[in-house]
Amino acid sequence: METDSRFNNFILLQAQSAGLFLGQIPHPGSGETSVNLEAARSVLDSLEMLSDKTTGNLNEEEAKLLHSALDNLTKLYENIENDAQDD
Repeated sequence: METDSRFNNFILLQAQSAGLFLGQIPHPGSGETSVNLEAARSVLDSLEMLSDKTTGNLNEEEAKLLHSALDNLTKLYENIENDAQDD
């Protein structure tokens, strides 16, 4: 199965959005970083749903990108959430 660049671009866009919501990427308008755990959780939930719904329908590259994005973002989310609870 051939890789669909639209799928990869979509996953990268979602990961970038989560990075923005997790304070890892500066806001393009203000240059400031801020954390919005609710918005980040929404992106993670969407990626998890996409992973569940596409199981067996992705090629190796697409599956690796999606799972890598989910793993990295989930770890980052959990670290930031734990830090926020400690404050």
